[in-house]
Amino acid sequence: MKDDGVFSQTICDLKNCRTCEQRLPLGANPIFQLHPMAQILIASQAPGSAAHNSGIPFQDPSGKRLRSWLGVNETTFYQADKFAIMPMAFCYPGRGRGGDLPPSKECAPLWHDKLLQQMPNIRLTLVIGKYAINRYMPHLKNNKLTDILIDQDFTRAEKIVLPHPSPRNNIWLKKAPWFEEECVPELQQRIATLI
Repeated sequence: MKDDGVFSQTICDLKNCRTCEQRLPLGANPIFQLHPMAQILIASQAPGSAAHNSGIPFQDPSGKRLRSWLGVNETTFYQADKFAIMPMAFCYPGRGRGGDLPPSKECAPLWHDKLLQQMPNIRLTLVIGKYAINRYMPHLKNNKLTDILIDQDFTRAEKIVLPHPSPRNNIWLKKAPWFEEECVPELQQRIATLI
């Protein structure tokens, strides 16, 4: 990274972003974890209310499951020079009838390319949730999650789709025990080689 000052300014600008604040029930509070030397990018959906309140991404049951899948502890997971966390929307979108609302559409186009240009060491992108799939792997957006996971090469692909680690996915995980039995060990080996 040639100019840390540019990255620092971008992070400051992101932290102060208020583009969609008027639509956010709890106001703007961009949640992310970014570092110019990060090697693994977690492209997720949007922070939940727990992240909004704590200011820490994945500090909830979803995060506990995700760390388990990755085979890392909290200390390692929160080392920004190892794991970058960049959601499709940086602020909590609020809650609807079926759970959290979709991520705001403005965030990813406004920030992602700018941030990725300043993180040249990303070697693996973990794509979590349909909104992240639509942005980072649009050719898969109409595919079923099960089909995507079965066809993936966890050992070599530069982008890997993961099911959302939310407890709301427990039913799917029970129907697809092969994911945690076969795919997760391969993912853990891959993560171990990168960190």
